[in-house]
Amino acid sequence: MKQLLNQKPIILLISALLIGALLILPLVVTNPSLMQIFILIILYAYFTSTWNFVGGFAGVLPLGHSAFIGIGAYTSTVLFQTYGISPWFGMLVGGLLAALVGIIIGLPTLKLRGAYFALATIAVGEGLRVLVENVKEVGPFKLNGPSGISLPLTESAFMNFQFDSKAPYYYIILIMLLIVLLLTYFMMNSKVGYYLAAGGEEPEAAEALGIKVARYKLIAMLVSCFLAALGGTFYAQLMLYIYPKSILGLDLSFEIAFIALIGGRGTILGPVLGALLLRPVSDLTRIYLGSSLPGLHLVIFGLVLIVVMRYYPKGLVEPVKQLLERFIHKPARDKANNQSNPSSRQE
Repeated sequence: MKQLLNQKPIILLISALLIGALLILPLVVTNPSLMQIFILIILYAYFTSTWNFVGGFAGVLPLGHSAFIGIGAYTSTVLFQTYGISPWFGMLVGGLLAALVGIIIGLPTLKLRGAYFALATIAVGEGLRVLVENVKEVGPFKLNGPSGISLPLTESAFMNFQFDSKAPYYYIILIMLLIVLLLTYFMMNSKVGYYLAAGGEEPEAAEALGIKVARYKLIAMLVSCFLAALGGTFYAQLMLYIYPKSILGLDLSFEIAFIALIGGRGTILGPVLGALLLRPVSDLTRIYLGSSLPGLHLVIFGLVLIVVMRYYPKGLVEPVKQLLERFIHKPARDKANNQSNPSSRQE
Protein backbone atom coordinates (compact mmCIF):
# COMPACT_ATOMS: atom_id res chain seq x y z
CA MET A 1 0.00 0.00 0.00
CA LYS A 2 2.89 2.34 0.76
CA GLN A 3 4.25 1.84 -2.76
CA LEU A 4 0.84 2.70 -4.18
CA LEU A 5 0.56 5.94 -2.21
CA ASN A 6 4.10 6.95 -3.19
CA GLN A 7 3.04 7.45 -6.81
CA LYS A 8 3.25 10.96 -8.25
CA PRO A 9 0.30 13.17 -7.16
CA ILE A 10 -0.77 13.70 -10.78
CA ILE A 11 -0.98 9.92 -11.33
CA LEU A 12 -3.03 9.48 -8.16
CA LEU A 13 -5.31 12.35 -9.23
CA ILE A 14 -5.87 10.89 -12.71
CA SER A 15 -6.56 7.45 -11.20
CA ALA A 16 -9.04 8.93 -8.73
CA LEU A 17 -10.84 10.84 -11.50
CA LEU A 18 -11.10 7.73 -13.70
CA ILE A 19 -12.44 5.61 -10.83
CA GLY A 20 -14.88 8.38 -9.94
CA ALA A 21 -16.11 8.54 -13.54
CA LEU A 22 -16.60 4.77 -13.57
CA LEU A 23 -18.53 4.89 -10.31
CA ILE A 24 -21.04 7.45 -11.59
CA LEU A 25 -21.41 5.89 -15.05
CA PRO A 26 -24.64 3.95 -14.21
CA LEU A 27 -26.20 7.24 -13.10
CA VAL A 28 -25.56 8.70 -16.56
CA VAL A 29 -26.10 5.65 -18.78
CA THR A 30 -29.59 4.26 -18.22
CA ASN A 31 -29.98 2.22 -21.42
CA PRO A 32 -29.77 -1.50 -20.43
CA SER A 33 -28.19 -2.55 -23.74
CA LEU A 34 -25.47 0.08 -23.45
CA MET A 35 -24.88 -0.87 -19.82
CA GLN A 36 -24.49 -4.49 -20.93
CA ILE A 37 -21.70 -3.44 -23.31
CA PHE A 38 -19.88 -1.59 -20.52
CA ILE A 39 -20.27 -4.59 -18.21
CA LEU A 40 -18.81 -6.92 -20.85
CA ILE A 41 -15.87 -4.57 -21.45
CA ILE A 42 -15.03 -4.63 -17.74
CA LEU A 43 -15.65 -8.39 -17.53
CA TYR A 44 -13.24 -9.13 -20.37
CA ALA A 45 -10.69 -6.76 -18.86
CA TYR A 46 -11.10 -8.84 -15.69
CA PHE A 47 -10.70 -12.15 -17.56
CA THR A 48 -7.59 -10.86 -19.29
CA SER A 49 -6.12 -9.52 -16.06
CA THR A 50 -6.46 -12.99 -14.50
CA TRP A 51 -4.82 -14.47 -17.61
CA ASN A 52 -2.03 -11.93 -17.18
CA PHE A 53 -0.72 -13.61 -14.02
CA VAL A 54 0.36 -16.60 -16.13
CA GLY A 55 0.47 -15.24 -19.68
CA GLY A 56 2.09 -11.94 -18.73
CA PHE A 57 4.34 -12.45 -15.72
CA ALA A 58 5.22 -16.16 -16.03
CA GLY A 59 6.35 -15.72 -19.64
CA VAL A 60 4.19 -18.50 -21.14
CA LEU A 61 1.21 -18.36 -23.51
CA PRO A 62 -1.88 -20.16 -22.15
CA LEU A 63 -4.55 -20.65 -24.81
CA GLY A 64 -7.04 -22.70 -22.82
CA HIS A 65 -7.96 -20.29 -20.06
CA SER A 66 -11.66 -20.66 -20.75
CA ALA A 67 -11.46 -24.06 -19.03
CA PHE A 68 -11.08 -22.38 -15.64
CA ILE A 69 -13.74 -19.79 -16.40
CA GLY A 70 -16.07 -22.65 -17.32
CA ILE A 71 -15.27 -24.57 -14.13
CA GLY A 72 -16.32 -21.56 -12.08
CA ALA A 73 -19.49 -21.01 -14.12
CA TYR A 74 -20.61 -24.65 -14.05
CA THR A 75 -19.74 -25.25 -10.38
CA SER A 76 -21.72 -22.32 -8.99
CA THR A 77 -24.60 -22.98 -11.39
CA VAL A 78 -25.10 -26.67 -10.57
CA LEU A 79 -24.77 -26.00 -6.83
CA PHE A 80 -27.41 -23.29 -7.06
CA GLN A 81 -29.65 -25.38 -9.31
CA THR A 82 -29.35 -28.62 -7.29
CA TYR A 83 -29.07 -27.52 -3.67
CA GLY A 84 -30.03 -23.84 -3.74
CA ILE A 85 -26.55 -22.79 -2.56
CA SER A 86 -25.98 -19.08 -3.06
CA PRO A 87 -23.79 -18.32 -6.10
CA TRP A 88 -21.56 -16.27 -3.79
CA PHE A 89 -20.59 -19.47 -1.97
CA GLY A 90 -20.60 -21.48 -5.19
CA MET A 91 -18.22 -18.88 -6.61
CA LEU A 92 -15.64 -19.71 -3.93
CA VAL A 93 -16.11 -23.46 -4.41
CA GLY A 94 -15.63 -23.05 -8.15
CA GLY A 95 -12.52 -20.94 -7.57
CA LEU A 96 -10.97 -23.57 -5.30
CA LEU A 97 -11.84 -26.36 -7.76
CA ALA A 98 -10.33 -24.38 -10.66
CA ALA A 99 -7.18 -23.73 -8.60
CA LEU A 100 -6.89 -27.46 -7.88
CA VAL A 101 -7.31 -28.31 -11.56
CA GLY A 102 -4.80 -25.57 -12.43
CA ILE A 103 -2.21 -27.12 -10.11
CA ILE A 104 -2.80 -30.60 -11.57
CA ILE A 105 -2.44 -29.23 -15.12
CA GLY A 106 0.38 -26.85 -14.27
CA LEU A 107 2.71 -29.40 -12.66
CA PRO A 108 3.53 -31.12 -15.98
CA THR A 109 2.74 -28.36 -18.51
CA LEU A 110 4.55 -25.39 -16.93
CA LYS A 111 7.82 -27.19 -17.59
CA LEU A 112 7.08 -26.91 -21.31
CA ARG A 113 8.12 -23.83 -23.25
CA GLY A 114 7.01 -21.86 -26.27
CA ALA A 115 4.47 -23.43 -28.57
CA TYR A 116 4.50 -26.70 -26.63
CA PHE A 117 2.88 -25.09 -23.59
CA ALA A 118 0.30 -23.29 -25.75
CA LEU A 119 -0.61 -26.55 -27.51
CA ALA A 120 -0.89 -28.36 -24.19
CA THR A 121 -3.32 -25.76 -22.82
CA ILE A 122 -5.39 -25.92 -26.00
CA ALA A 123 -5.59 -29.70 -25.64
CA VAL A 124 -6.68 -29.45 -22.00
CA GLY A 125 -9.30 -26.79 -22.71
CA GLU A 126 -10.77 -28.59 -25.70
CA GLY A 127 -10.71 -31.90 -23.83
CA LEU A 128 -12.77 -30.40 -21.01
CA ARG A 129 -15.24 -28.87 -23.48
CA VAL A 130 -15.76 -32.15 -25.32
CA LEU A 131 -16.17 -33.95 -22.00
CA VAL A 132 -18.86 -31.55 -20.77
CA GLU A 133 -20.63 -31.65 -24.14
CA ASN A 134 -20.95 -35.43 -23.92
CA VAL A 135 -21.99 -35.72 -20.28
CA LYS A 136 -25.62 -35.22 -19.36
CA GLU A 137 -25.19 -35.52 -15.62
CA VAL A 138 -22.61 -36.23 -12.92
CA GLY A 139 -24.32 -37.81 -9.92
CA PRO A 140 -27.04 -35.38 -8.80
CA PHE A 141 -25.67 -32.56 -10.98
CA LYS A 142 -27.30 -32.07 -14.38
CA LEU A 143 -24.96 -30.65 -17.04
CA ASN A 144 -27.32 -31.29 -20.01
CA GLY A 145 -24.45 -31.83 -22.45
CA PRO A 146 -24.38 -29.42 -25.42
CA SER A 147 -27.77 -27.96 -24.46
CA GLY A 148 -26.24 -26.21 -21.46
CA ILE A 149 -27.93 -25.00 -18.29
CA SER A 150 -30.44 -22.24 -17.73
CA LEU A 151 -30.25 -20.70 -14.29
CA PRO A 152 -33.57 -20.68 -12.44
CA LEU A 153 -35.05 -17.21 -12.07
CA THR A 154 -35.52 -16.30 -8.43
CA GLU A 155 -36.40 -13.29 -6.37
CA SER A 156 -34.12 -10.35 -7.07
CA ALA A 157 -31.73 -10.38 -4.12
CA PHE A 158 -28.05 -9.97 -3.38
CA MET A 159 -27.58 -13.52 -2.05
CA ASN A 160 -29.25 -14.94 -5.17
CA PHE A 161 -26.89 -12.87 -7.36
CA GLN A 162 -29.87 -11.77 -9.44
CA PHE A 163 -30.97 -8.16 -9.86
CA ASP A 164 -33.71 -6.23 -11.67
CA SER A 165 -31.32 -3.72 -13.24
CA LYS A 166 -27.82 -3.79 -14.75
CA ALA A 167 -26.30 -1.37 -12.23
CA PRO A 168 -25.58 -3.97 -9.49
CA TYR A 169 -23.84 -6.24 -12.02
CA TYR A 170 -21.79 -3.26 -13.18
CA TYR A 171 -20.61 -2.36 -9.70
CA ILE A 172 -19.82 -5.98 -8.78
CA ILE A 173 -17.59 -6.60 -11.80
CA LEU A 174 -16.00 -3.15 -11.44
CA ILE A 175 -15.00 -3.96 -7.86
CA MET A 176 -13.71 -7.36 -8.99
CA LEU A 177 -11.59 -5.71 -11.69
CA LEU A 178 -10.15 -3.10 -9.32
CA ILE A 179 -9.20 -5.85 -6.85
CA VAL A 180 -7.43 -7.84 -9.57
CA LEU A 181 -5.59 -4.72 -10.80
CA LEU A 182 -4.42 -4.06 -7.23
CA LEU A 183 -3.25 -7.66 -6.92
CA THR A 184 -1.43 -7.24 -10.23
CA TYR A 185 0.29 -4.09 -8.97
CA PHE A 186 1.39 -5.72 -5.71
CA MET A 187 2.62 -8.84 -7.53
CA MET A 188 4.63 -6.75 -9.99
CA ASN A 189 6.38 -5.03 -7.08
CA SER A 190 6.87 -8.14 -4.95
CA LYS A 191 9.53 -10.81 -4.76
CA VAL A 192 7.23 -13.23 -6.56
CA GLY A 193 6.81 -10.78 -9.44
CA TYR A 194 10.56 -10.28 -9.82
CA TYR A 195 11.14 -14.03 -9.77
CA LEU A 196 8.42 -14.58 -12.35
CA ALA A 197 9.88 -11.90 -14.61
CA ALA A 198 13.34 -13.43 -14.31
CA GLY A 199 12.03 -16.93 -14.93
CA GLY A 200 9.98 -15.81 -17.90
CA GLU A 201 12.80 -13.98 -19.67
CA GLU A 202 15.85 -16.09 -18.78
CA PRO A 203 14.74 -19.30 -17.04
CA GLU A 204 18.17 -20.96 -17.18
CA ALA A 205 19.89 -17.92 -15.66
CA ALA A 206 17.19 -17.59 -12.99
CA GLU A 207 17.53 -21.24 -12.00
CA ALA A 208 21.31 -20.86 -11.88
CA LEU A 209 20.79 -18.07 -9.32
CA GLY A 210 18.71 -20.40 -7.16
CA ILE A 211 15.23 -19.20 -8.18
CA LYS A 212 12.75 -22.07 -8.30
CA VAL A 213 11.09 -20.95 -11.53
CA ALA A 214 8.57 -23.82 -11.70
CA ARG A 215 7.36 -23.14 -8.14
CA TYR A 216 6.64 -19.47 -8.77
CA LYS A 217 4.96 -20.20 -12.10
CA LEU A 218 2.73 -22.66 -10.27
CA ILE A 219 1.81 -19.96 -7.72
CA ALA A 220 0.88 -17.63 -10.58
CA MET A 221 -1.17 -20.43 -12.16
CA LEU A 222 -3.05 -21.05 -8.91
CA VAL A 223 -3.93 -17.36 -8.46
CA SER A 224 -4.90 -17.00 -12.12
CA CYS A 225 -7.20 -20.04 -12.15
CA PHE A 226 -8.92 -19.10 -8.89
CA LEU A 227 -9.67 -15.55 -10.04
CA ALA A 228 -10.75 -16.68 -13.53
CA ALA A 229 -13.30 -19.05 -11.99
CA LEU A 230 -14.78 -16.18 -9.96
CA GLY A 231 -15.31 -14.33 -13.22
CA GLY A 232 -16.96 -17.46 -14.66
CA THR A 233 -19.59 -17.35 -11.92
CA PHE A 234 -20.25 -13.69 -12.65
CA TYR A 235 -20.65 -14.51 -16.36
CA ALA A 236 -23.16 -17.25 -15.58
CA GLN A 237 -25.22 -15.00 -13.30
CA LEU A 238 -25.16 -12.16 -15.83
CA MET A 239 -26.26 -14.30 -18.78
CA LEU A 240 -28.43 -16.78 -16.80
CA TYR A 241 -27.55 -19.42 -19.40
CA ILE A 242 -24.32 -21.27 -20.10
CA TYR A 243 -23.36 -23.98 -22.57
CA PRO A 244 -19.99 -25.61 -23.31
CA LYS A 245 -19.13 -23.79 -26.54
CA SER A 246 -19.78 -20.34 -25.08
CA ILE A 247 -17.94 -20.72 -21.78
CA LEU A 248 -15.42 -23.51 -22.51
CA GLY A 249 -14.71 -22.99 -26.21
CA LEU A 250 -11.45 -21.87 -27.78
CA ASP A 251 -13.07 -18.66 -29.04
CA LEU A 252 -13.14 -17.28 -25.50
CA SER A 253 -9.55 -18.38 -24.79
CA PHE A 254 -8.28 -16.84 -28.02
CA GLU A 255 -10.20 -13.61 -27.42
CA ILE A 256 -8.63 -13.21 -23.98
CA ALA A 257 -5.15 -13.84 -25.41
CA PHE A 258 -5.73 -11.33 -28.23
CA ILE A 259 -6.86 -8.67 -25.75
CA ALA A 260 -3.75 -9.24 -23.63
CA LEU A 261 -1.31 -9.18 -26.54
CA ILE A 262 -2.85 -6.10 -28.16
CA GLY A 263 -3.22 -4.21 -24.88
CA GLY A 264 0.16 -5.22 -23.48
CA ARG A 265 0.85 -8.46 -21.62
CA GLY A 266 2.65 -8.28 -18.30
CA THR A 267 1.32 -4.77 -17.57
CA ILE A 268 -1.43 -3.45 -15.33
CA LEU A 269 -3.36 -1.37 -17.88
CA GLY A 270 -2.75 -3.58 -20.91
CA PRO A 271 -5.83 -5.81 -20.39
CA VAL A 272 -8.02 -2.75 -19.81
CA LEU A 273 -6.81 -0.98 -22.96
CA GLY A 274 -7.19 -4.14 -25.02
CA ALA A 275 -10.74 -4.73 -23.78
CA LEU A 276 -11.70 -1.09 -24.44
CA LEU A 277 -10.62 -1.48 -28.05
CA LEU A 278 -11.65 -5.03 -28.90
CA ARG A 279 -14.84 -5.73 -26.98
CA PRO A 280 -16.96 -3.10 -28.83
CA VAL A 281 -15.55 -4.45 -32.11
CA SER A 282 -16.51 -7.98 -31.08
CA ASP A 283 -20.03 -6.98 -30.01
CA LEU A 284 -20.73 -4.95 -33.16
CA THR A 285 -19.38 -7.73 -35.40
CA ARG A 286 -21.56 -10.35 -33.73
CA ILE A 287 -24.67 -8.13 -33.84
CA TYR A 288 -24.44 -7.19 -37.51
CA LEU A 289 -22.43 -10.03 -39.10
CA GLY A 290 -22.60 -12.87 -36.59
CA SER A 291 -25.23 -14.89 -38.48
CA SER A 292 -23.56 -14.65 -41.90
CA LEU A 293 -19.89 -14.59 -40.87
CA PRO A 294 -19.46 -16.32 -37.51
CA GLY A 295 -15.99 -15.95 -36.03
CA LEU A 296 -15.27 -12.80 -38.03
CA HIS A 297 -14.38 -10.94 -34.83
CA LEU A 298 -11.37 -13.24 -34.33
CA VAL A 299 -10.16 -12.45 -37.86
CA ILE A 300 -10.45 -8.73 -37.07
CA PHE A 301 -8.60 -9.29 -33.80
CA GLY A 302 -5.82 -11.01 -35.73
CA LEU A 303 -5.50 -8.10 -38.15
CA VAL A 304 -5.44 -5.59 -35.28
CA LEU A 305 -2.79 -7.73 -33.57
CA ILE A 306 -0.59 -7.66 -36.68
CA VAL A 307 -0.83 -3.86 -36.93
CA VAL A 308 -0.20 -3.29 -33.22
CA MET A 309 2.74 -5.72 -33.09
CA ARG A 310 4.22 -4.04 -36.17
CA TYR A 311 4.27 -0.55 -34.65
CA TYR A 312 3.99 -1.22 -30.90
CA PRO A 313 5.48 -4.64 -30.07
CA LYS A 314 4.77 -4.13 -26.34
CA GLY A 315 1.09 -3.38 -26.98
CA LEU A 316 -1.11 -0.32 -26.77
CA VAL A 317 0.22 0.42 -23.30
CA GLU A 318 3.45 1.58 -25.00
CA PRO A 319 2.02 4.74 -26.70
CA VAL A 320 0.07 5.50 -23.50
CA LYS A 321 3.33 5.44 -21.54
CA GLN A 322 4.91 7.71 -24.15
CA LEU A 323 2.06 10.21 -23.75
CA LEU A 324 2.39 10.11 -19.95
CA GLU A 325 6.13 10.65 -20.24
CA ARG A 326 5.70 13.57 -22.62
CA PHE A 327 2.86 15.46 -20.94
CA ILE A 328 3.13 14.49 -17.25
CA HIS A 329 6.44 12.98 -16.16
CA LYS A 330 8.79 15.19 -18.19
CA PRO A 331 7.09 18.52 -17.26
CA ALA A 332 7.07 17.42 -13.60
CA ARG A 333 10.82 16.64 -13.74
CA ASP A 334 11.56 19.95 -15.47
CA LYS A 335 9.59 21.85 -12.84
CA ALA A 336 11.41 20.03 -10.04
CA ASN A 337 14.78 20.77 -11.64
CA ASN A 338 13.96 24.46 -12.01
CA GLN A 339 12.88 24.70 -8.38
CA SER A 340 16.06 22.98 -7.17
CA ASN A 341 18.29 25.22 -9.34
CA PRO A 342 17.23 28.90 -8.88
CA SER A 343 20.24 30.17 -10.86
CA SER A 344 18.89 28.59 -14.05
CA ARG A 345 15.70 30.66 -13.69
CA GLN A 346 17.68 33.89 -13.20
CA GLU A 347 19.65 33.26 -16.33
